[in-house]
Amino acid sequence: MTSDDTTPLASIRTRIAKAAEIADRRVTDVTLIAVSKTHPVEAIEPLLAEGQRVFGENRVQEAAEKWPALREKYPDVELHLIGQLQSNKAAEAVALFDCIHAVDRPSLVDALAKAMTASDRRPDCFLQVNIGDEPQKGGCVIADLPALVEKARAAGLPVAGLMCLPPADIEPAPYFALLAKLARDHGLTGLSMGMSDDFETAVTIGATHVRIGSALFGARGTGA
Repeated sequence: MTSDDTTPLASIRTRIAKAAEIADRRVTDVTLIAVSKTHPVEAIEPLLAEGQRVFGENRVQEAAEKWPALREKYPDVELHLIGQLQSNKAAEAVALFDCIHAVDRPSLVDALAKAMTASDRRPDCFLQVNIGDEPQKGGCVIADLPALVEKARAAGLPVAGLMCLPPADIEPAPYFALLAKLARDHGLTGLSMGMSDDFETAVTIGATHVRIGSALFGARGTGA
């Protein structure tokens, strides 16, 4: 808990609200995704008890192990896949998740479209952009984004917006602003950007979804 005895979740919500106010935005337009990857059920349940209902996981298998029982107790939970997805896991992801944040290549679009048609489930999708042109990161390069957007729409994917991970240890605002411009250029409103260290900046620039792990759960694994 923080020094004034508020919970980490309450503190994060307050900070999101202040950032939204600065930008003259409605706080209800910003979704807080609690990144529960690598954290056990025992760490997740206090946030559920406090009213948090949107959670993010990195791996299909880990989510499949943790969330079915939790969803029986909390059926209004919304589960987001925020990590890289292998095409051969597309059917499992479509069955388990309500939103997929890292659609980054044509082959994955094809696999997701096939899985959605077969299951009659259509989770929202964010297209991941390699906004800093970093070879070690996932995401399509900016030059390939128009073709990926066109393919995803033609395949019938519910394209909610764009997602990015800006380069580490560099001021993120220009990268967030670039993602926002790319989204506008393609008629998209969703912006999945901002993590524990930079979510307030992301909110002021237009983030609709912020992915927060370590600031809620403490440092464990790779955090968020």
